[in-house]
Amino acid sequence: MVTHVPAEAHGDERGALLSFVEAQRGAIRRSVLGLTEEQAASRPSTSELSLSGLLKHVAEVELTWLRMAQQRLGAPPSGSAGGEKQRTEETWGDGFRLVGDETVPGMLAFWDSVAKETEAFVRTVPSLDDTFPLPPAPWFPKDGRVSMRWLMMHLVEEIARHAGHADIIRESLDGKGAFDLIALESGRSGDSG
Repeated sequence: MVTHVPAEAHGDERGALLSFVEAQRGAIRRSVLGLTEEQAASRPSTSELSLSGLLKHVAEVELTWLRMAQQRLGAPPSGSAGGEKQRTEETWGDGFRLVGDETVPGMLAFWDSVAKETEAFVRTVPSLDDTFPLPPAPWFPKDGRVSMRWLMMHLVEEIARHAGHADIIRESLDGKGAFDLIALESGRSGDSG
């Protein structure tokens, strides 16, 4: 990790988990800095992944997990006109690419609204030990439940995995690594050498 995650206040486990999720979000957001829509949608390797597709995927995944925790699947994020997209086998690929009038700035704004709602929910849930049911799926245990703490650790895991993908894709596009992007974001010139 190339950015520092601030230490939480003593006993602020929620703040610590939210800070680690936000640090991983930042890595993916930075991966699209200074790119055109075409560059962000390009696939510079044999992988099907693109930066704009990863951005869309992590935003949708975070919203899906938030809705599962809230037990409100299908509800749009607060303050958003867009609805949650329930993916089917036929539309699975659309979760990894921008379609129609979707844009990188639009996806960033959408993800910001999801992030705000995640933080508000995590800050107000009675306990991180509270659980919610997992939906029926071959990869989940029958009648499985997970805690709010598990949810936050899973978001760190999910977003960090894709932040690593984004690092590789961005470097393949223009040679900019994570340090370069942090410098670009802060308005300094970066040289990863």
